[in-house]
Amino acid sequence: MPQGATCLVLVKIVGGVKVGFKVGQKVVYPNHGIGTIEQIEQKQIGAVALPFYTLRLAATNSLVLVPVSNALEVGLRRPISSVECETLFKALAHDFATPPSDWKDRFKDFSDKMRTGNIFEVAEVLKHLSYLSQIKPLSFREQRMLERSRYLVVSELAAVCRQPECNVEPRVDAALTQACSRHDRGSSGPVRVRVATAGAH
Repeated sequence: MPQGATCLVLVKIVGGVKVGFKVGQKVVYPNHGIGTIEQIEQKQIGAVALPFYTLRLAATNSLVLVPVSNALEVGLRRPISSVECETLFKALAHDFATPPSDWKDRFKDFSDKMRTGNIFEVAEVLKHLSYLSQIKPLSFREQRMLERSRYLVVSELAAVCRQPECNVEPRVDAALTQACSRHDRGSSGPVRVRVATAGAH
């Protein structure tokens, strides 16, 4: 029996937990992006042996252990489909609601969206912060969130579309420019639609 298959059987028998992902599968870890399941292994926690996913993150090449039983709770998920890629590009180009003016309320709202792991929620954060960055300088934390949301959107689109990120970024920028322009027209605000590319992930 292949090694991966043996591991899956051990998890089901010893861990007693249903395994939703398999070794070698690409998954998305909230706030960190695309990763690959390298192992499904038992870890001794006190007197109990529990199954864990060993996940290698593409962004940092680091390893993360995720308890199999908590995978859905922490937001581990499959990447979007190729059909959903086009839906995401369209969503990036849509108008959006004006974010709260109070930065504390705004940051909490954006942080909640980022923690969901839902790439469409992350895209909303990216649109809002891209627009706000054209009106005034962002705070350090919001700038970091802008860079993180941009990375998460671009990297997932690149992985699913099987294209390098440099090919995906112009489409993302074009969609964001459309969204900012539509928002300006809808709010009769100043048209400042140049989208700044984030220099760091």
